[in-house]
Amino acid sequence: MDFLIEYGMFLAKAVTIVIAIVAVVIVVVASGMKNKTDKGELKLTDLTDELKQLKHDLKHEVLSKKQLKAYEKEVKAEEKAAEKEDKAPSKVYVIDFKGSIDASEVASLREEITAILTIAEKNDQVLVNVESGGGMVHGYGLASSQLDRLRQAEIPFTVCIDKVAASGGYMMACVANKIVAAPFAIVGSIGVVAQLPNFSRLLKKHEIDYEQHTAGNFKRTLTVFGENTDEGREKFQQELEETHVLFKQFVSHYRPELDLEKVATGEHWYGKQALDLGLVDEIATSDDIVLSFAKDHQVFKLKYQTKKKLADKIAHGASLSVSSVVSKLAEFNRVL
Repeated sequence: MDFLIEYGMFLAKAVTIVIAIVAVVIVVVASGMKNKTDKGELKLTDLTDELKQLKHDLKHEVLSKKQLKAYEKEVKAEEKAAEKEDKAPSKVYVIDFKGSIDASEVASLREEITAILTIAEKNDQVLVNVESGGGMVHGYGLASSQLDRLRQAEIPFTVCIDKVAASGGYMMACVANKIVAAPFAIVGSIGVVAQLPNFSRLLKKHEIDYEQHTAGNFKRTLTVFGENTDEGREKFQQELEETHVLFKQFVSHYRPELDLEKVATGEHWYGKQALDLGLVDEIATSDDIVLSFAKDHQVFKLKYQTKKKLADKIAHGASLSVSSVVSKLAEFNRVL
């Protein structure tokens, strides 16, 4: 028994030392790399080729030998005909935008749009899958401007909404030549909202003073800690209304047929309702659109990826290890 106790103590010390060493390594590596800028790379995936391979694999599973032979003969005939025609099919570039509150993903979007503008040829198209409930005005304004670069270059593009494109998400979507939405996708919310708590009464209750000094009557309208005034509230509401007007003008520019009095109320609708209101042009999923394009286009998925730093990889590995240990300990405790 004494041997087991001593061994357990030794093992605990050894594990502690190893964890300490790993922690030091992570800190040192992170410190050495924190000033280096993140470098990304563009990844291009041939979706048409993947779909063909999928079809080929499934045919091998479901067809008889005789049917498979006929199918392969048909495929070879099509390939020969394509070679004789010696005409490359037009291309469709697919990009995804899954936006956060601050629309920080616009950094990758601008790289992807720039790449497309560099290589796109006549008759090429773009498909953008947008998923966002909106967020900061300036962030989604920039994201919409990035998509407008495609319009300015006269490259037709479609936006697909599988889940949600509301508020800033719809601001992006409306720039497209065509908007496609899934039946229950959330669309619209053409409005502006702002909210913040105020702790001034709480501070007064605890006899805490708060001072805020500004130059300019409306440098600050509403404040979190100070006492807000009716004049400040009125100015803040005025700014919201002005932003809403700009939002409506933006939408109207790209979709002039919309009845803004009906759709710019801040409400959202589901896909089929949005179709009736003119907010979208077609009901389908992004998968349907990709399959449709792949019949007579070469479809590529384009993604700009930021390379992970060594410190991030080490930290991620250490995190997984710790999580695994904790999970096992928790499981062990439940068994006991």
